[in-house]
Amino acid sequence: MMDEELRYAHTAVFYTNGEALEIVKLPIPALKSGELLIRNACTTLCRSDISTYIGKRKEKTPTILGHEIVGRIESFGPNTPRQDQRGQELKEGDLVTWAIFASNPQTELAERGIPQKAEGLFKYGHEQLTETNTLHGGLSEYTILHIHTPLAKLKEDVPVKIAAIINCAVATVAGAYRLLGDVQNRNILISGVGMLGIIACAMAKAAGAKTIVAVDVEDERLKTAKRFGADICLRGDTSYATELNALMGKSNPIDGLIELSGVGAVMEYTLNLLGIGGTAVWVGAVFPQPALQLDAEKIIRNLHVIKGLHNYNTEDFVAAVVFMEQYYAQFPFTELVYDGFDLAHVNEAFEYALKQNPYRVGIRF
Repeated sequence: MMDEELRYAHTAVFYTNGEALEIVKLPIPALKSGELLIRNACTTLCRSDISTYIGKRKEKTPTILGHEIVGRIESFGPNTPRQDQRGQELKEGDLVTWAIFASNPQTELAERGIPQKAEGLFKYGHEQLTETNTLHGGLSEYTILHIHTPLAKLKEDVPVKIAAIINCAVATVAGAYRLLGDVQNRNILISGVGMLGIIACAMAKAAGAKTIVAVDVEDERLKTAKRFGADICLRGDTSYATELNALMGKSNPIDGLIELSGVGAVMEYTLNLLGIGGTAVWVGAVFPQPALQLDAEKIIRNLHVIKGLHNYNTEDFVAAVVFMEQYYAQFPFTELVYDGFDLAHVNEAFEYALKQNPYRVGIRF
């Protein structure tokens, strides 16, 4: 039985853009079969949260925003598995993170390795708040994990503000590299070095890439990319193909591309930088935009491959956990997250994110 003071969770509820999130006390219901109650430790504000906050992105409301979450197991529901995705034993008090999704693992898409699009999909931080569907976002003291949620126990030495970004930013980049294939001794171009692009630089460096090229329109981001493994940093607000060729040589083409800006003109431009047999993974274009103009003959003759990625699968989630456990101290990840807010100041946290534009703003509990 939970103590009386734990029967309610202070929660920031989002109703509509232009209005402050309201701190309310939500009752914590009895756990159903397969569920877990998590006491949240830290939640970081993803760009999708900020887009919802300002009205650029629409969600069913009211809702509890926040899906980049890390916390500790508070209690187990009946018949809840006591092992995580890596076979580690789970117990109360363990530091854990989990995938952004839960879905039926026995459906066709899940069995094909696309559980993030499978039937029965449930997404943390994106669900409507109702009496029967509650505590499903990170801007609350507690989160209830649904059955079939990929879960991972973390090493205790991983700082919680870094651990929070694993189940969105890091896992998405891990998915991009799964689609890109082996990058060892290959030239990789990363277009757009926000949080995902910075992580992509670090992952490429850890995987033994030959040359890592970072492209962005902001000089400060390019300086940061350098600290996370980028070998060549180029401003992307003008044509830079000639400069890139001069730095790398025409006989040393780009083998793989991860496109994170989502800007149509940039997607067209960077695709033309790929060498023969090159692969492009498009991640950033998650909003409506005009159709692209592509040179089909060039794609065919150069044997280019274009792959799209939205969210990630369970394999990617586990890879993200492993990467961060191994490399969190080798790159300055702690500098990317400003976690100077608590839940009572959640609205100030959103405003800080909008005005200061750090890589991530964190809410500590």
